[in-house]
Amino acid sequence: MKKISLEKLSGVWSATPTPFTNRMSIDVEAVRRLVEHHVRIGVKGLFLCGTCGEGPWMPDRERRALVQAAVAAARGRLVIAVQVTDNSAARILDNMRSVAEDGADMAVIAPPFFLLNATSENVAALYLEAIRGCPLPVGIYDRGLNAAVVVTNEALRQIYAEPNVVLVKDSSAEPERMKLALRLREARPELRLLNGNEFNCVEYIVAGYDGVLLGGGIFNGHIAGRLIEAARAGRLAEAERLQKHMNRLMWDVYGGKKITCWLTGLKHLLVEMGLFRTTRNHLNYPLTSSCQRAISEALIREKASLFP
Repeated sequence: MKKISLEKLSGVWSATPTPFTNRMSIDVEAVRRLVEHHVRIGVKGLFLCGTCGEGPWMPDRERRALVQAAVAAARGRLVIAVQVTDNSAARILDNMRSVAEDGADMAVIAPPFFLLNATSENVAALYLEAIRGCPLPVGIYDRGLNAAVVVTNEALRQIYAEPNVVLVKDSSAEPERMKLALRLREARPELRLLNGNEFNCVEYIVAGYDGVLLGGGIFNGHIAGRLIEAARAGRLAEAERLQKHMNRLMWDVYGGKKITCWLTGLKHLLVEMGLFRTTRNHLNYPLTSSCQRAISEALIREKASLFP
């Protein structure tokens, strides 16, 4: 079983988007660039094939190509975590074995996409079977009530108690889930808690979370690192200013508060930054003229944050 230092499981993590060629295959050169960029801005780990990474929509061959390219480019400088979610423990275990073969450091389980008879007991049993059979340390992606299959608080109590679970990405945006995670961490101080609600980071860091895992980490990771430092030092007014700074940048990139352009806007920014070559994505979000203007303005205004 791989061991990952607690220091690398803290701080800023990025749920990175996936670069595709025009033919929707993995752009290996762009993967190398995004890895180097993450290292430069101080990111500790990459979460591949999550929602922002389009893992649920990618063919297996492209997921494996992405993991192999990221592992080769990272050369141990970043923790490589890969989402392995599926609709049964057997399928999740197959995915876990594949990402282990491809060199990943961690397997991450999010709620299943589709599950019949999804009682709290059956959901917990699915997670526990996968966790106990995994050849890698396990991360848990908690999507709260936003998931198609809801993992109840009672199921989380069992899941977070498992010794092989080392990391939680909490994107639930639910105060009760945050309190529960902190209580369960008291029994397992080695469990690292990362906030995935990128529009509200300060509250989680002040409460005792160990860092953040952001879908916008590839462009706001530097600001997020400064936010964590300020919040931990008790400089809360500074931390809140940095949160507003992050939020403005995210709204510029994602198409305003309605997130109209989300993934295409994000990839357009990365093309303009010289990291990606295309905006191609499986979800086909639009790229409006207003979003393009906002991104162009942000590239000038945020140069020091985007290229520290």
